Parts: sequence; structure tokens; C-alpha cells
Amino acid sequence: MKRLTALILSAIFLLAALPAHAEVEIEEITTPGGINAWLVEDHSIPFVALELRFRGGTSLDAPGKRGAVNLMTALLEEGAGDLDARAFSRETDRLAATFSYDAGPDSLGVSARFLTENREASMDLLKDTLVDPRFDEEAIERVRAQVISIIQSDAKDPQEIAGASFSSLLYGDHPYGSDENGTVETVSALTREDILAAHENTIARDRLYVSAAGDITAEELSSLLDELLSDLPETGAPLPEDAALNLPGGVKVVDYDTPQSVALFAQPGLEREDPDFFAAFVLNHILGGGGFESRLMTEVREKRGLTYGVYSYLADRDDAQVWMGSVASANDRVAEAVDVIAAEWKRISENGVTQEELDDAKTYLTGAYPLRFDGNGTIANIAVGMQMDGLGTEYIANRNDKVNAVTLEDINRVARERLLPDKLTFVVTGQPEGLTGTIN
Repeated sequence: MKRLTALILSAIFLLAALPAHAEVEIEEITTPGGINAWLVEDHSIPFVALELRFRGGTSLDAPGKRGAVNLMTALLEEGAGDLDARAFSRETDRLAATFSYDAGPDSLGVSARFLTENREASMDLLKDTLVDPRFDEEAIERVRAQVISIIQSDAKDPQEIAGASFSSLLYGDHPYGSDENGTVETVSALTREDILAAHENTIARDRLYVSAAGDITAEELSSLLDELLSDLPETGAPLPEDAALNLPGGVKVVDYDTPQSVALFAQPGLEREDPDFFAAFVLNHILGGGGFESRLMTEVREKRGLTYGVYSYLADRDDAQVWMGSVASANDRVAEAVDVIAAEWKRISENGVTQEELDDAKTYLTGAYPLRFDGNGTIANIAVGMQMDGLGTEYIANRNDKVNAVTLEDINRVARERLLPDKLTFVVTGQPEGLTGTIN
């Protein structure tokens, strides 16, 4: 029976991942219980994807309890209601449903995928994980051990060490500045009461965003959501304040015995609401976001062979905005890679980009965008992210127009004004030769 339901679910998910219609029509609904949601109806297959997001995420860890939200989230599928972890797993298999839970710095996410015929039973099961998780001591200790193993492994990973040092430098005492997994000490000390408090602090209706896509009507979704979410607490813990960014420019070296150094770099970024955001978005594609066609890849890899890959991107978090990137190179070559990145950052800020580069970037960005909507699960995930970013339902339809509206004058003005070579800050983990840290 278990194998049969797995095969059925695999077939349904395969169908659900087939290319979506060119136009995605989003309907906004408000349930009688006051829950706002976005819906994309698609009755072509008997399958529904549901996405829930709770703003705050691991940034809501209480003082001294770092890692509590992460551990709590990992325990949501370890039994709920009358079902322990094994019984819960068997029941999800029987229903051919999947539930996944993920906690990040800005949100806690819940994803559900279920068959139309099993909708009611699947939602009963999901509701138990949200309002009546068991948090059994046996499950707590088992998952705690898994988290501690991850923390210990990360402590030996140059990429993770670089990330931790980078975050600590940039964000200081803000929750962004420390590992959301916690430390061995903080996770070891967490009690069941701490986990219950983390659950109450994060999963609440005042920070909820909902989207659904698939075989369900607005009326059916409205009823489903009120039944699923009506018992959640009205309010959770206060959201954190904005982070005070520390980006002094220069280089910080974190000594670690490894043959290849990892370098992370950043400068101040932009909010999505900023009028210059789309010009900066296109500019970043040309600078470091466009794969093998980007300036950084051309200069660092293609011309000099200093790395397998280098990239940059705009990171718009709830409490901080940075323009950042990453590169890895051999210890005897990473200093040159850092110099080339810094030089290209300055060159593009002073000289801008060409019309050909702008046209090529627009062609790629507008052509690739519709390919993202390749199934109900992806559509639901994108829609809930749009809500959290404060974008309207019309965004999908007019996003490419915003990209195409960027002129050469716009993008080169943004390059001059928003790229800040003096603020570009590197954190290099490894034993880089010829690279002296200028930041303590």
C-alpha cells in the first residue's frame, strides 16, 4: 500500500510540474474568519499546493535560546495530535500527502501538497502539526542530536566558517549576525518549554501569508483556511528591529587550514520598494548575476582562471539590504581574485555598462521569467513570496515591463550612485597568500 501511494503521489507531482499556462491569474480572497490568501485555480489535475509563511522565523529566538525556532520547526513533522512520529509518517504516506517545514532568518514556511480526494484528511493532519505538535522528549533528543551534528560539521566547513564570520561582521548583535542553528551549547540547553515558547512566538495569525494553487475553488479554500488556521494564536513575539550594517570596506582574513580560500563580499544594497531597484537588478545581472556572461565571471574566471565561479546578487532581507557575492580560489591566487573583483566593481561604477550589455540582460531576464512558473507548487511558492515582498497580484503581468523600462541612462546613473567601491567589504576564510586583513 505504501509503495502504491508513493507511486500515485509521484505521478501527480510529475503532472503538477508540467509547464504552467503563460498567464497566471491570481485571485485575492478574504475568508469569513479574516484570513487573506491568494489563489491560482487549476483544475487540470486533482492536486493542490498550499503555502503558509509566518514572518519572523529564526530571528525570533529568545535571548540565550539561539536555535530554538530551528529545532522547533524540525520537530513539527515528528508527531502531532494522537500520532507519534512513526504513526504520523505512515498517515501522510497513506494519504499520499507531503508536508515540509522550514525556518529561515525572516520567515517560517509550511508547504503542503495533497490530492483533492484526500483534502479534508490531509488538512486535519496538517492542522495538528500547527496547533497540536507533540514535541515528544524522544523526538526532541533525536532531532537535537541531528542539529548538533550539523553545527559540528559546519564548524569544519570553510564556506560555513566564512558565512558565520561574514554575518557576525555585518550584522553584529542582530539575529542575522549568528547561526540560526544555534551553538552546541545553546541547543544542548534547550528544554521542551523553550520549544513550546518558540512555537507560540512564531506561528501566529498576525504574521501569516497564504497562497494556494491547484484543484480548489475560492469558496473551498476559504472554508479550508478558516478550519485549518482559526485556532492559531492571534499574535506572536515582536519582530526584530532593523540591523545596523557594518560595511567599512577592506578585507578581513579568517585563518583556517584549507588549500582553497572562500571570499564573501558585500556593500549596502536596496529595498525592493526603492525606485532604483529594477535598474540595480539588471545592473547586477551584468555585473555578477548573469553566469558566464557576467563581468565578474569574465574577468575572474575566463580571463585569469582564478576560480570555477564567482557571482553577486541583491539580498533584500526584512531587516537589512546588502549587495553581496562570493568567490573561492586557491590560497595563492585568492588575493588576485579579490583585487580583480574590487577593480571591476569600481570600473563599472565609474564607466557604466554598454547598450549591448543592457539589451542582452533584458532579453535573458524577460525570457527566463515565465519559465519559473512550471507547476502549481512553484506558483504557490512564488505567490506567497510576492505577498511577503509587498507586491500586488499584477506583478507577474508587469514585471517584464519594469525590466524593459530600464534605460541606459537609468542603469549607468544607478551604477554611479549605488555601487560603492569604498564600502565593498571582503571576508576571506583560508590561508590566503599575500592578502593582509585591514579589518579586525
